[in-house]
Amino acid sequence: MKIEINVDETAQDLEISVTCRELTPDIEKLLAALRTMNHQLTARKEDEIHLLDIAQVIYIESVDRKCYIYTCDHVYESEFRLYELEQQLEEYGFFRVSKSFLIQLRSIQSLRADINRRIRVTMSNGEQIIASRQYADDLKKRLGVK
Repeated sequence: MKIEINVDETAQDLEISVTCRELTPDIEKLLAALRTMNHQLTARKEDEIHLLDIAQVIYIESVDRKCYIYTCDHVYESEFRLYELEQQLEEYGFFRVSKSFLIQLRSIQSLRADINRRIRVTMSNGEQIIASRQYADDLKKRLGVK
C-alpha cells in the first residue's frame, strides 16, 4: 500500500482519492470510515436530543415500530424507521442482517454459523445478533468471507 499526501494551500476542500485494482472489503471499510468522520445522527435519550457520530453506532434495532440505536455506552431512540436508517447509513458501512437489525460492519467481532444457514454475529460490545438466512449470504459476500 502506498500513501501519498499532497499539501495544496489553494485547495478549497479536503479531497481524498483511492486508486485500487479492485474494491475489496478492506477498502470498503476504509471508505466507510472516511465517510462517517463528519456524519451524525440525531437520537433521543430521555427528554434530550443527542447528536451521535455514526462511528460510535454499533447496531440499530427495531422493536414494536421503534428504532433503538446502540453505542458502547448508551441506547438511544430514533425518530426514523429502520428502512429509512438503512437508506441513510448504507454508504457508511451499515448492513441489514434481519427484519429487525442494522449493524455497523466495522463493529463485527466474530461470525459463527448457526442452524438453518443463519449466522450468529458477535458485535464489539459483546451483543450477539442473528443474521437471518435471507441476509446471510450477502453479509458473507460483503465481508469477503466464504
